Amino acid sequence: MNTNRLNRLLEMRTEDPKDPFLLYAIAMEYNNGNEALKALEYYELLLKEHEEYVGTYYHLAKLYESLEKRTEAEECYKKGMGIAKKLGDHHAYNELQSAFASFNGLGDDDDDY
Repeated sequence: MNTNRLNRLLEMRTEDPKDPFLLYAIAMEYNNGNEALKALEYYELLLKEHEEYVGTYYHLAKLYESLEKRTEAEECYKKGMGIAKKLGDHHAYNELQSAFASFNGLGDDDDDY
């Protein structure tokens, strides 16, 4: 983990607490630094405050998977696909659908969009 980058992101967050990207970047920094519980805290906060920040769902679901929280991972994938569909974000939808299929041991099926 790049401590300088993390500290700068945390500082920026105090300056602009409503910016969803800063929460996302902080969560990613913790996740990349193998601090899963801190990453989880920021991903969940991000979705609580910015439910439609669709990029979060993939990473949060993967983190739930790594923490062996299958129910939470499944719910996260499904909710993310619903949000992506609602927003018309085909790329995010397809990425989530592919990850969800893999999570369930299934092949890709793009017919649901």
